[in-house]
Amino acid sequence: MTKAELVSAIADKAGLNKAQAKQALDAFITSVSSSLKQGQEVRLVGFGSFVPVKRPAGTARNPRTGETVKRPAMATCRFRAGDALKSALNR
Repeated sequence: MTKAELVSAIADKAGLNKAQAKQALDAFITSVSSSLKQGQEVRLVGFGSFVPVKRPAGTARNPRTGETVKRPAMATCRFRAGDALKSALNR
């Protein structure tokens, strides 16, 4: 699903027009991003959690050439699915 398709789905299910749905989705993305940037976990009960993770610097290997390259330290995010989401996917 693309962002445009998600905006359409939100608009249909929430009874909003597409502009309002896009604003709501953009606000959600901005809020989650800023919380993760501050190192805070974002929990949506029944859906899942977005968890900030700091990945240390290290070495990686280019699978195409086999060459070893240095990988810089970076912050990233992981998503942990909640129980309700897991059970909805496995019905």
